[in-house]
Amino acid sequence: MISFPFRRSKQDATIDALYGMIVAQARSPSFYRDYAVPDTVTGRLDMIVLHLVLVLRRMKERGGTVQPAGQQLFDRFCRDIDDNFREMGVGDLAVPKKMRRVAEDFYGRAQAYESALGNNDAAVLEAAVARNIFGAPEPTPGARRLAAYIRKTAAAFDRRQGETLTPVDLEFLDPKAVPPSESEGEKRS
Repeated sequence: MISFPFRRSKQDATIDALYGMIVAQARSPSFYRDYAVPDTVTGRLDMIVLHLVLVLRRMKERGGTVQPAGQQLFDRFCRDIDDNFREMGVGDLAVPKKMRRVAEDFYGRAQAYESALGNNDAAVLEAAVARNIFGAPEPTPGARRLAAYIRKTAAAFDRRQGETLTPVDLEFLDPKAVPPSESEGEKRS
């Protein structure tokens, strides 16, 4: 049987919707205005990576492996970044090198964030956020606040019941819900 070449599966639509929600959250003006995340191509990419890591962490099976939907979500991210490089005028020969760098950055950040969250180590998470997103050797107020946001969002995702994650299940924390004083107060404790 011949299938339609442009037919999209229900799973593709779900992955696109999940990825769209990740990008929309990463573009929230509050991160750039209130948290002082650098409003640059790199800063925006880092915020997409951060939110993708949170969602993929939630999608992991009990055995610690990523479900097929998680791999599809990661593949969707890679296609989007590749397309963006090309739209920005990066040449065909340079795109694979840039994508390799994005993949290395993704896996490094994912390991750092997941390890800190898994060990419930706020100081390690703050240091990772400061280094990776803010390019700072020590946690800044924005890095501490973003780390508090990450912890609260991960905790909210962990409370979700069920094995799968759909766009209906995905609800990111409002970045404004983490006041600057709260993250600074956590540091003093």
